[in-house]
Amino acid sequence: MTSPYRAVLGPAFDELHPRLRAYFDAIPAGSTGRGRGMFDTVGTPRHWLWPVLALFARAHVMFPVWERAVPFTVENVAVTAADGGPAVRAIRRFELRGRTREMRDEIGVDGGLIVDRLGTPALVEAWFTARVTDGTLRLASRRVAVRAGRVRIVLPRAVAPVVALTERYDEARDAQAVSIVVRMPLIGRVYQYAGTFRYGITRGSE
Repeated sequence: MTSPYRAVLGPAFDELHPRLRAYFDAIPAGSTGRGRGMFDTVGTPRHWLWPVLALFARAHVMFPVWERAVPFTVENVAVTAADGGPAVRAIRRFELRGRTREMRDEIGVDGGLIVDRLGTPALVEAWFTARVTDGTLRLASRRVAVRAGRVRIVLPRAVAPVVALTERYDEARDAQAVSIVVRMPLIGRVYQYAGTFRYGITRGSE
């Protein structure tokens, strides 16, 4: 089975840095992709947003924190999405001060876009365009929805958050560098994380 990223990018997938291709390509059956690194920043310094973020933290999406130098790990496994298409299920563990937090999501394909379903159970869905520039992957959100039980509410563009992801290979650090920024209309940046990690595929789930 192909990966969601290869399915969406098509021939442009091969323009990614070789180390990024290894990360975004299909994970063999019975294997797990594992990464370990350090985030320079996680969360937001706007404390007035923390009560809202606390609601998302319960579903393993975002956290009410503002911390630097946060160790983290990521585990990726290939799964089949509900629509039968390729998907990747990920767990990211953040070693925050005094507590380990998990961000959980499933990345698939929907109508030629990357779709990220975040939370357990899924609380937020975001659809992204994907492009490759100079070996770097760039995702930009096109629409965002929130779930209330079985009801999915697509947020109007005027109030929907805008999410931007950049994933590149940092030759100087010999590590993969990721940056995610969430902005709200009229407010600006409301959440972020950025850092570097090293990644490889291992057999089995342990």
